[in-house]
Amino acid sequence: MKKVTKKIILGLGLAAILAIGADCSDINLRSCSSCHGTTFEKKALGKSKIVKDISATKISEDLIAYKKGTLNKYGMGSVMKGQVAKYSDKELTEMSLKIKGE
Repeated sequence: MKKVTKKIILGLGLAAILAIGADCSDINLRSCSSCHGTTFEKKALGKSKIVKDISATKISEDLIAYKKGTLNKYGMGSVMKGQVAKYSDKELTEMSLKIKGE
């Protein structure tokens, strides 16, 4: 393979990797802060567990379940479904990692 072709392939591969990473790095957690606090230190509406004390895996599982409409913790299923419906499962997993600072 010619050097130019290899460089093009490597460049396209790198661009694809960066684009995939960019999808999730743009997740904005500000909409969560009104109920959960800016560092996820609050019980949402005085009802929920404190999110910062939950593992990233459990946060991800719960967010995906809220999106599917199969979770209704503390009677907040409808509210949470509305908040997370626009995100893909991958984005919700990335969101849980971002919440935990991972």
